[in-house]
Amino acid sequence: MHNMSALTPGDLVDLNLLRSFVAVYESRSLTAAAARLYVTQPAMSQALSRLRRHLDDPLFTRAGRSMDPSPLAHSMYPEFRDALVSIDRVLDSVHGFDPETSERRFTVAMSELGEIGYFPALFAAVRSQAPGVRIDTVPLNVSELPEWLARGTVDLAVTSLPISGSFDHVVLKEERYAVLMGENHPLAASPVSVSDYLQADHAVVAGDSGRPHLEAAIRRVGTAVQPVASVNHFASLPPLLAARDDLIATVPQSIAAGWSESWPLVVRDLPFEAPGAEISLLRRQTSQHTAALDWFHRTVIRALRGAPGEFSAIRAS
Repeated sequence: MHNMSALTPGDLVDLNLLRSFVAVYESRSLTAAAARLYVTQPAMSQALSRLRRHLDDPLFTRAGRSMDPSPLAHSMYPEFRDALVSIDRVLDSVHGFDPETSERRFTVAMSELGEIGYFPALFAAVRSQAPGVRIDTVPLNVSELPEWLARGTVDLAVTSLPISGSFDHVVLKEERYAVLMGENHPLAASPVSVSDYLQADHAVVAGDSGRPHLEAAIRRVGTAVQPVASVNHFASLPPLLAARDDLIATVPQSIAAGWSESWPLVVRDLPFEAPGAEISLLRRQTSQHTAALDWFHRTVIRALRGAPGEFSAIRAS
């Protein structure tokens, strides 16, 4: 039977062993764990070997390029992680995180629209307090996101879709859909009816994460809409709609409003009820650099909560 009494008193207070274990568990890689803790891979292997001997358990077994946790490792990780977070927060309260002098790099997962609409405000808010901080964005991949957040591949994510797993999340805003068309479209002169909407030619964005919910609402009031044009990027819609008087698109309200400021486009309300999408900020679970992550998380929330987004940045030439 495994128990923590197998650890010697000296090992119990050796935080490096716990940090090594947590880093390997979260990254599933000795190399990545060593890089995170700024130690060599042999040093990481030695720390893991000490824990294996004391606990009489392999803890991790190699499966291809991954280090798969044993049942004991799975059971110990939550308590070890929570303990390290608590310890690091106490230490951080003494040493603190100084954004003015930090040169840390943060990574945020965002969709194409999130990057267009929200990244400028996020970047400005962070850099105004931390001029040396660097921020990377990576394309949002909903299927991979739970693993990214669990392993610390990304620090934060902005998404409108629910993901598996229990992650700290904050709702930034609720986004509803609207109908967008060129100002010369026959439907531009008056409110759009349900029959007008269903009979119109539609352009859609193939990767629109909220489209499944919208399509379900459309089916409740009529037949499914078969689009006549499908594009890969939201940025393709304004010039397409502006150049045609026979296409409409259904896009998030704030985006439609932003585009109508700089393109010859008209925004109309949807003629039926459709659920809005909650735009949420998700935070990684990993325990490293807690004070820096706390600061970054707070700063991003203040910058983005309730913000309409800067979607008018996609302008007519």
